[in-house]
This record gives sequence, C-alpha cells and structure tokens, in this order.
Amino acid sequence: MARSPIIGVMGPGEQATSTERKVAYELGQAIAIAGWILLTGGRNQGVMDAASRGAKSQGGLTIGILPQSDREGLSAAVDIPILTGMGNARNVINVLTSDGVIACGVGAGTVSEIALAIKVKRPVILLQVPPTAQAFFQSLAPDQVWVADHVPMAIALVQQVLRRM
Repeated sequence: MARSPIIGVMGPGEQATSTERKVAYELGQAIAIAGWILLTGGRNQGVMDAASRGAKSQGGLTIGILPQSDREGLSAAVDIPILTGMGNARNVINVLTSDGVIACGVGAGTVSEIALAIKVKRPVILLQVPPTAQAFFQSLAPDQVWVADHVPMAIALVQQVLRRM
C-alpha cells in the first residue's frame, strides 16, 4: 500500500459511555503511533471526538466525515473535515474510505457501519462491543470480523489484516 492506511473508528456519539470514550482516545493514540490516518464521523462528541483527540495527541492525521453541510459540531481535533449534507447516509463514505473499521462500542449508527463494512468486505474489529452483538456479526462474516479485548489487540489485528491487503 503506497499511502498510509486509513482506519475508521466508529462508535456511539452522545450516548458513548465514559469507558468507550477512554478506549477510543487510547485507540486514536495507537492509530497515530502506527502511522495510520484516522477517520471518524467527525463530530465533537463520544467515540468520534475521543479517537480524534487521541490521534492528535500523538501528531496523527484525522479525517471527519460529517453528516451535515456545515462545520457546526465539528471536533476541534479533526484536520480534514468532509461536509456531506447526507445525514446518516454518510456512513457509506465512512466505510468505503476506510481500509479497515474498528467499532468501539455500539449504537444504531455503529451497527449500520459494521453491516455496511461486512457488505463491502472491509475488515471489522469489534472493541467494547457486547458479546451478543459480537456473536451476531461474526456469524455473518466469520473470516472478516474479529473481536479485540483491548486496544493493543485491536492494533495487532489491524496490522495482520493490512499485511494481507
């Protein structure tokens, strides 16, 4: 791969738990340290903001794919905002632009992104996702969906997947 990989981190916005936000921040840091580009939904809340802030704390490059057509609610840690005006349909852009997707936590939007990633054959790492959801997504694509118990494991899984691409 000639360019740096783009790793999408998807997860809940305002409904994100403090644990999910903490893990997303660590995940953003680890993605930046690995030299990858971080892609999120771009907003200044939840997993999106925490992962972006984590990546920026380590000098990483961040992309935010926003649902609206203006910069309102944009995370201050997003370097490249993409304004779509597409609402939730922007989830397709999130997934198609990512070389791999890490779901950190789960909400309705995250579920749609995981499903889209499976449909277009993007690798998916589940982190902080409940066991019932893990089992469901793995049953849909056992060779494409992996579960990570912690951030270093998620990064190791992404490295393995990227080597195969």
